[in-house]
Formats: sequence, structure tokens, C-alpha cells
Amino acid sequence: MRYPRNMLGYGPNPPDAKWPNGAKVAVQFVLNYEEGGENNILHGDAASEAFLVDVIGAAPWPGKRHWNVESMYEYGARAGFWRLHKFLTERAIPVTVYGVATALARSPHHVKAMLDADWEIASHGLKWIDYRDHDIEHERRDLHEAIRLHTEVTGTRPTGWYCGRTSVNTVDLASEEGGFTYVSDTYDDDLPYYREHMGSPQLIIPYSLASNDMRFTTASGFANGEAYFQILKDWFDVLYEEGEAGSAKMMSLGLHCRLVGMPGRFAGLKRFVDYIQSKPGVWIAKRIDIAEHWLKTHPFMPRDIYPSRLALDDFTQLFGGIFEHSEWIAERTFRRELGPIHDDATGLHAAMCQVFRGATEAQRLAVLQAHPDLAGKLAAAKRLTESSSAEQASAGLDALTDAERDRFTELNTAYVERFGFPFIIAVRDNTKAQILSAFETRIGNDRDTEFATACKQVERIAELRLRQILKD
Repeated sequence: MRYPRNMLGYGPNPPDAKWPNGAKVAVQFVLNYEEGGENNILHGDAASEAFLVDVIGAAPWPGKRHWNVESMYEYGARAGFWRLHKFLTERAIPVTVYGVATALARSPHHVKAMLDADWEIASHGLKWIDYRDHDIEHERRDLHEAIRLHTEVTGTRPTGWYCGRTSVNTVDLASEEGGFTYVSDTYDDDLPYYREHMGSPQLIIPYSLASNDMRFTTASGFANGEAYFQILKDWFDVLYEEGEAGSAKMMSLGLHCRLVGMPGRFAGLKRFVDYIQSKPGVWIAKRIDIAEHWLKTHPFMPRDIYPSRLALDDFTQLFGGIFEHSEWIAERTFRRELGPIHDDATGLHAAMCQVFRGATEAQRLAVLQAHPDLAGKLAAAKRLTESSSAEQASAGLDALTDAERDRFTELNTAYVERFGFPFIIAVRDNTKAQILSAFETRIGNDRDTEFATACKQVERIAELRLRQILKD
């Protein structure tokens, strides 16, 4: 079974973003232009719009126009847009527009103002509708039609994509289309990253709904402009502090003409802009600028091996010897739920150890017994596995004095007689002297303690072997 979600991302050590001029944080202002592209029977839809409007308990009206909702969207186009446009251009704020293609087509004056201001106009889909129940071919047709119409209306093909009301196919479809510099239909990180689809990398620039003015119209959202300003300020301050510590991130503000374009809410946005423009080391950028910076500064670096993508035969051939002469562990691991989280040594090691720990005591004992004695007869006869041979050589066990060899032979014999399995230690973690000291100490353990200790050492050996194979 393959599990497609990636729950790790960059993990505890995200890359240094290296924003221009050493900026501590990159801030993006995204203006969603949806007015005239929302659900409406005038647009051929089955019902009226009910999303992100100031109507408490709004619900779609099948087969009817909702006059109040329509006029709220119209406020965004008639008043809110121009308030935001005037302010953002006066403050020289670079802006990315998420433009719904049919909305842009119905708003030539707005498009001209966007272009005159040198704003980036990314695609926000063909219509501002929900794709969760659309079949993939319908959504694919709409995506291509959105590109065609967007290009006609703006004069330029969109290089950024954000649908917003997605299906599980949306990001794959945008990646498959192949013409987008970046896709933003994710909310899963504070930095851009690459997502592979059908063997090709797609740059993802995550978006945010938590720092989005849509929360003016959602439960437990912003009650007023001051609450809006405070969450934006706190958000920025945390990222700014992390940037000062050498871990620069990015912040996305999602704006809507009909929401933050209203005066009382707009005041909070003004205070936030005043605040960040008073701070040094802030890069305010369009999303296409972020994308181009990331592509240049952090080019895609594919892994040599993706364990979760391998076929069974390839998987077992590569990892069948991770647990000494115990290919069954690799086979059982393969049949478990593997995904991107298991494509590095830490993730795959965890999965393989689960199999080992879940085995019967007899099966684990067989794994222990599959290991060779340290500096024993198999080593002398050069009959060790390649991994074991290299490991023993790393601690100098292939070049013992006669006295050292005699001592190892004596300890090996006594240990196996006492416990029923060979002495096992991760030799790459130890010197020859440390190995001998551990040998002499552990031979005095009771069997249960030593069995548990040997199993832990087997797991450590497996981890070291995986890190060599996967270059982690």
C-alpha cells in the first residue's frame, strides 16, 4: 500500500531561504479577484453563491439569484478593489492577483489597473466554484479554458496557479499541464518546496487561510480590523524572529476586495503595512518573484533512490540485507503503508524496525543468529556478507594480533554458549577497544537483558546500513 501524503517536509532543519539582501522574512500580498466569477445562475451555475459573504448562515439558492450576495460581490469590484488598489500602489507594495478568468473577463477596467501597476496576475481558475465533486475530465477542461481565457484577457499566459476550491486532482492537473512556474493549492509549509508528479518536479508555494481576510466571514474569525491586525502582526513577529535566528520563512496575506476592502477592516490592513514597512530586512515580493528566487537559489535535487516507489523485487534486492540474512523483513516492510515519509533512512528504518519488533521472539532470535561472530571463522574465511565485512574492517577487526584474535574467539564461544546467539554490536559506532570492553561487560547480563540489547544493536546496524545506501 502506498500513502501519498508527505508529513515531513523539511523536518527540523529547513533550508536557508537566502532571501535577497539577507531579508529575514518574505511577505506576499495576494489579492483574490473573484467578483463576477462566483456561482450564479447568470453564469450557468445551478445555484447562487454562499461562500465568503456577510450573510449569516448563507446557503446556495438552487435555481435562483441571491440579490444580497450578488451585491456584496459587486461591492468588492465597485469599491473595495479601488480602495485597495490606491493604497497598495501608493505604498509601492508588489501584489500578486489570484484572478478568476471569468471575473477578469467581466472587469476590463480592473485588469488595466492591475497591469498598469505591474501586478502579477496568476490564475484562480475559470470560475469561483467548488471542484470537489467534479470529475477529473471536467476539471481538466476548465483548467485549460481558464488558461486560454486568462491569456486573452490579460495578454499573457498565467505562470502561477491557485484554484482554491479544489478536488484531490487539482494540484496534479496543474502540474500535469506543465506551464505553471508555481502552484499554490497547498497550505502545508512556510517555505516553497518541490512536489513530483509523473516524474517531474513542480514548485509549490504554499498559501495560508489562517492569515487570510476570509476569516472575517467565518466562525471564530476576525471580529474587526484590530483583531485582524493583531494576528498579522503576531504572525509576522514570529517569522521575523526566526529569520533573525537564521531560519527565514515567508508570510502570505490573502485579501479579498469585498472583505478587507471594506473601511473598518481595511484599517487593520493599513496598520499592518505601516508596521512591516518600519522594519528592516523585509522583502515584500510577488509570488512569481518568490518562485524565481527559489528555482535559482534552491534548484530541484532529486534523490537517487525513492524506496516508496520501488517494485517489490527492486526493494528486496536493495534492502533485503539491511537485517542480516533476513530478507523477509524487507518483504513485509514493502507490504506496509509506505509513502514519501519513508524515502529517507530515518523513515524507512522506522518502518523496518516496526516489522522486526512486531515479529515473534523466535523470528527475532533467528535474525540474531543470522549474524556472524565478530572476528570469527567466517571472517577468517572471508565468507561474511559485504556489509558485515566492511563493518568489521571499519573497527580494525580484520587486522587483529594473535592475542586479540584468541580473546575474541574465547569470548565468542562463551557468549554463544550462554545466550544462544552471537555477540552483536554496531561496530561502526565503536573502536576495537570499546568493542572488547562491551563484550566483556555484556557477557555478564541475564538473557532477557542481553536479548533486548542485541535487538537494539541489530536495529542500529540496520540504520547505519540504510544511511549508507540512501546517502543520508
